[in-house]
Amino acid sequence: MAASNKKQTVDSQYIITKYMNYVLEHDKYPKSVYKFCKESKIKEEEFYEFFGSLDSVNKGIWNTFFSTTIDAMNGNKEYDSLSSKDKMLTFFFTFFELLTLNRSYILLVLKYHEMPLKNLGQLKSLRNHIKDFAKELIEVDNDDKMFRIAKNPVSIYSEGAWLQFLFLLKFWMQDESPGFEKTDVAIEKSVHTIFDLFDNTPLSSVLDFGKFLWKEKTMWN
Repeated sequence: MAASNKKQTVDSQYIITKYMNYVLEHDKYPKSVYKFCKESKIKEEEFYEFFGSLDSVNKGIWNTFFSTTIDAMNGNKEYDSLSSKDKMLTFFFTFFELLTLNRSYILLVLKYHEMPLKNLGQLKSLRNHIKDFAKELIEVDNDDKMFRIAKNPVSIYSEGAWLQFLFLLKFWMQDESPGFEKTDVAIEKSVHTIFDLFDNTPLSSVLDFGKFLWKEKTMWN
């Protein structure tokens, strides 16, 4: 049977896949759009239809992780009936499961530069997505509260959700437990703590989470 001569459709996902493969195979970022496209057999004009620069591909990968996670959650018929706490748990469990499938790439790019802040630059768009996701959950919970004094400041807690993600990301990167089970525990305890803070009943969860962090303190060395 003759091989198919059908040309591969170039879209954003195709470019992202080629880019991640390039980084993993070379242990470094491509030096230019020209060199990346030449090795990946992509026309430069095709690249620029979807991305304005290599840096935008870096950010686009994290945006794709987020959108894939949201699509997976929305594909579950039971998702809409979950509480805000369970939706946040579902988000983190699903997101980090996706990160685990791409762990080699993520560990490489988040340790690429000696200055940590430079590595975190690629997460700029993801930060906005996670904060917006958290805002929606907080606003739903606020709508259920009768008194203004009981309502949570949306901006503060959405920023807290982003800091929570950064903590979990660092924890996951250093986790050497089978199946990254310690990360699962960290996700569960941190989400319960955050939502107990929402409900103004934080003490038991905060203490429980603190004990967990102390037990795992060696992971931060």
